Amino acid sequence: MLNSIAVATTDRFLESESRLLAQSLNLAFIPLSSPIKFVSEYDYLLLKTPDGLAVAKTGKGAPKPVYVDFTSGAVDHRRRFGGGKGQDIAKAVGLNKRSNLSILDATAGLGRDAFVLASLGCSVSLCERVGFVRAMLQDGLYRASFHHEVADIVSKMPLLDTDITGLDATMKFDVVFLDPMYPHTEKSSAAAKKEMAFFRDLVGKDLDADNLLPHAMQLAEYRVVVKRPKSAPFLNDAEPTYQLEGKSGRFDIYVLKSLDSLSA
Repeated sequence: MLNSIAVATTDRFLESESRLLAQSLNLAFIPLSSPIKFVSEYDYLLLKTPDGLAVAKTGKGAPKPVYVDFTSGAVDHRRRFGGGKGQDIAKAVGLNKRSNLSILDATAGLGRDAFVLASLGCSVSLCERVGFVRAMLQDGLYRASFHHEVADIVSKMPLLDTDITGLDATMKFDVVFLDPMYPHTEKSSAAAKKEMAFFRDLVGKDLDADNLLPHAMQLAEYRVVVKRPKSAPFLNDAEPTYQLEGKSGRFDIYVLKSLDSLSA
């Protein structure tokens, strides 16, 4: 899967940085002497451009590259008009009970759920174990840190240098959030379909997803929240304390301690 992606750049001034990035991710670097649609050796490129780091599909008729972008598009629209603490994810983590929660997003991906929670006042530490996704996330956070409207939000989203299995059990968070990769079947927007198709092709299903739950339970002080498609089985076959059904999926909530006991 991951051998179907290489690092490339369209800007000769970025070639040195791109080569270093490829080396750090243990990926090949290919110089682009022709348009992406003519690249045949790889299905995808991790493309370093003056606008940031993107994943791009190769071949004729490929859609536009995908960036991690917290400043425009669907992510920005959700920040402005998404419903605030009335959103299902906010209720799932317990923002209807307490504010300013410390959250570990252990499967951060493109950082969208973490950004929503940070925009609602939470401190959200991010883990992402897939190298090229982590690089894109780091790039998106860096670019957003210069944007006057979201700089304060992303300052509350530190990207940790390990995955959840590398965190010490003494390191506690109010809530641990998990959204492991799973073959979704629900309808979604065209943009979401494109992005998820990219990452499902490259990353595939999280085959060890069940193992994430015991780690999460050790690190959580009050609850673990698992985001799942409606048809997906419980993670690790563990029945949650309760569920919150959304339009396109559900949240399984494992309560360890009441958030009402959290001191203000």
